[in-house]
Amino acid sequence: MRVVIAPDSLKGTATAVDVAGAVRDGWLTERPDDDLVLVPMADGGEGTLDAFAVAYPDAERVPVRVTGPDGQPVGTHWLRLPDGRAVVELAATSGLPLLGGVLRPETATSRGFGEAIAAALDAGATGLVLAIGGSASTDGGRPVLEALGLDAGDAGDADGADGAASAAAGGLRPLPPGGVVVLTDVVSPLLGPTGAAAVFGPQKGLPADRIGAVDARLAEWAARFPAVDPTTPGAGAAGGVGFGLLAWGATLVPGARAVADLLGLPGLLGGADVVVTGEGRFDEQSAAGKVPSVVLALRDAHAPAASALLVAGEVDAPLDAFTAAASLVVLATQTTGEPDDALRDPLRFATVAGQRLARLVG
Repeated sequence: MRVVIAPDSLKGTATAVDVAGAVRDGWLTERPDDDLVLVPMADGGEGTLDAFAVAYPDAERVPVRVTGPDGQPVGTHWLRLPDGRAVVELAATSGLPLLGGVLRPETATSRGFGEAIAAALDAGATGLVLAIGGSASTDGGRPVLEALGLDAGDAGDADGADGAASAAAGGLRPLPPGGVVVLTDVVSPLLGPTGAAAVFGPQKGLPADRIGAVDARLAEWAARFPAVDPTTPGAGAAGGVGFGLLAWGATLVPGARAVADLLGLPGLLGGADVVVTGEGRFDEQSAAGKVPSVVLALRDAHAPAASALLVAGEVDAPLDAFTAAASLVVLATQTTGEPDDALRDPLRFATVAGQRLARLVG
């Protein structure tokens, strides 16, 4: 059988490259003669830069030191593509795992992401690809714009002038000639019950009784850019960094689909008998442009007869999209009999998941 393995990372525990390799190793113990094609995926969050590095072997990793989400220095890198563009990943500069388990729901900052963007521009980047998943903060992206030159008291004017243009007049550096494309893994607006504070704040440690106050703070920030619509899908991504980048003049695009196209996944699915995807937690957000939903949609379009299998550390959503493989999904998430195994020992989990899925389809 031809098997395409296209998982996301298990966030904070194992990269997509390692997960795909572990699933492959487990699969081959049961079915050593199958043709396995590995396509490690990303959706704009952790691992996106690595996905670009796989697609562009001649790309160069450029080291940079920035302010981490807790205010302490972080050593990381951005990626210079052969065409002159730069890929900068927020998870590597201002991501939740960089807090070391100590959540800072109202003080974590996205400033380091802006500093890395500025460093790439200073190094001559002709365009930017910005991956904004996995943030630790809910600051609306204001520190990002300040790192790019925005004066702390400046923003769009009250009579509807273009927010980005008027902000630029106050010091915000211009977009590079090749533009700025932002890969986002969510479609949430900035404000309200489905916005950055309400949906993602609790994941970053924000207490329920503080959601309203943080949402109000974001609304006050958004009001300074009257030409930028805070209801734009993705404006609430990365604690509102999506909105900040819109105010700069960037374009938001669905991250997982962009990465899939970059890696040539649609073509690789041709002739597949089985498609395996996955992520750390499969929940209600997975249908909103996350890797499993994108891989499944591409399977439907390019290999509709292929079985769809899911490897997930935890499942907390209906499996309707994976109906044909629902029993396989459940078994894949309970591979070793240890409920926390996917987080404690993720590659062992993925290896055993691959082995059991291969045994079931065989």
